[in-house]
Amino acid sequence: MSSAKRPVVAIVGRPNVGKSTLFNRLVGRRLALVDDTPGVTRDRREGSAEFDGVEMTVLDTAGFEDADPQSLSGRMRAQSEAAVAEADIVLFVIDGRAGVTPTDHQFADLLRRAGKPVVLAVNKSEGKAAEAGLYDAYALGLGEPIAISAEHAGGIGELHEAVVAAARELPQEADREAGADGAEWPVKIAVVGRPNAGKSTLVNRLIGAERLLTGPEAGITRDAIAVDWDWRGRPVRLIDTAGLRRKARIHERLEKLSVGDALRAIRFAEVVVLVIDAEHPFEKQDLQIAEHVVNEGRALVLALNKWDTVGEPDRRLAELRAEADRLIAQVRGVALVPVSALTGRGLDRLMGAVFDAHEKWNRRVSTGELNRWFAALIDHHPPPAVAGRRIKLRYVTQASTRPPTFIAFSSRADALPESYRRYLLNGLRETFDLVGVPVRLHLRKPDNPYAS
Repeated sequence: MSSAKRPVVAIVGRPNVGKSTLFNRLVGRRLALVDDTPGVTRDRREGSAEFDGVEMTVLDTAGFEDADPQSLSGRMRAQSEAAVAEADIVLFVIDGRAGVTPTDHQFADLLRRAGKPVVLAVNKSEGKAAEAGLYDAYALGLGEPIAISAEHAGGIGELHEAVVAAARELPQEADREAGADGAEWPVKIAVVGRPNAGKSTLVNRLIGAERLLTGPEAGITRDAIAVDWDWRGRPVRLIDTAGLRRKARIHERLEKLSVGDALRAIRFAEVVVLVIDAEHPFEKQDLQIAEHVVNEGRALVLALNKWDTVGEPDRRLAELRAEADRLIAQVRGVALVPVSALTGRGLDRLMGAVFDAHEKWNRRVSTGELNRWFAALIDHHPPPAVAGRRIKLRYVTQASTRPPTFIAFSSRADALPESYRRYLLNGLRETFDLVGVPVRLHLRKPDNPYAS
């Protein structure tokens, strides 16, 4: 994919699932006609959209129906199939209130055969009426579904993020060999922490220039400032952020805006470097920031700044390692790197840890390898019986990356004890070297083919 060619995103799905409403939402204009009558859209409509700073071409398509190729519906279907062939990324939309239909399954089979990256969106997800449809969407086998409301803009941020993630995985090798400018996507790294932890000084030291204003006063940085940089031939976008204080201490409107900007930078980053003052480590606010990063599903690296002031560094580092594993147990083993923004010590090791976390965050495990591990783990320690009935774990699959997300299918998913779920999660982390990054594990009950 060259820098001149924008990725093409085709919005596809059954009639009346809200494709045109979503198209208008994404392009920011009312280009497509919208009505409750199925089949309003008949031709492909094209528009431009920006997803988290990345420009893309979006295609609205006719509803997909199983019809005679010579009929109007059949010709409309052919247009949709042509759009899939033209697209780099397919945005497959289903109706959360109607649930997954046989036509959705047919379209999912077509998309799997096409071999294009697919983002699965469950539209009309307002309220509890759509929850069943959201869970049913996993059965399509197209990864983790995203709950959205095209009409009310719900979930659009998550949708943008998923489309950009798919775009980043598009083939780029030919462009790199040809030397296309900007062919490789920069890794987005947000630098966060409490006020006066040394974030701006750290960024300046990394890029080798006084790009950001620094000083002894807390709160100098107000905006999230992005700096494009290159580390050992890898393009990087460093985002310096305002210091994050406890909510109770935030009074001024400007500071509230600064904090909102910092939280937004975390949400759209790939790796977050949490800068911790080594003289006052793991204060309550440090832990709250770390928890927020993990909840957002970002890869996390801890930078222990001002390490040049620490006495007995080896003993102190061992203490802080144990403390980090105890206090941030959700990402036990997270990279903990001593640095000095003032002297430049430890910065190469910090960037190495950042790219290692980024690789784990993007890691995909094959279904065969997963299920061999799953069977061995269950043989070694079967799930307990609950209320006299044995719980059967059937199989596991990886739904998505960024962060690694897995779905395990069980006969009685709701009854599986939390302790056994943690056992499965820890096994995933240790076996597939996912230590130190957020890992998601969802339990689902498999479909009953005789339910209807």
